[in-house]
Amino acid sequence: ARETKAFLRPRGIRSASDLLRLTLAYCLGKVGMRGVVAWAAASGIADISDVALLGRLRNAGPWLQQLIGHLLKREEEEAGLAKGRLIRILDATAVAKAGAHEKKNNGLWRMHCAFELERERFDFLEITDQSEAELIDRVPVVAGEIRIGDRVYLQAERIAKVMAQGGDV
Repeated sequence: ARETKAFLRPRGIRSASDLLRLTLAYCLGKVGMRGVVAWAAASGIADISDVALLGRLRNAGPWLQQLIGHLLKREEEEAGLAKGRLIRILDATAVAKAGAHEKKNNGLWRMHCAFELERERFDFLEITDQSEAELIDRVPVVAGEIRIGDRVYLQAERIAKVMAQGGDV
């Protein structure tokens, strides 16, 4: 964290570990920046304003990239949890539809994607309109695969369908 200047001195946040906890709490939680700051103060993790935390998070990008890169490299070297299994990252993005009429009505296309981590390529793309939700079971399951998605995909019945077909989430 110090090498990448994400954590230079403990002003309000005691350690890089606590900064990582705050980052994860913000990214994975539903309470927003102010809620994370309140939680951190109540837990004794940090005494910092929401604006100060935002500044710290803005500087954390290169550090987080380094952490993730280190974990992926270690995973490759040790053939750890993946054990040769397919790892897919699922996400979707919205793209505005063309045309004045569509712009007036906020028309959107939704692009659903699955990214195969080992080969560094997309192996599934589907375009739908905005009425189609992000679903963990939209992509056909390959037995033994590991799927990674953000909190939008946390739907127990959909996860159960993927696991019933031999995938892990």
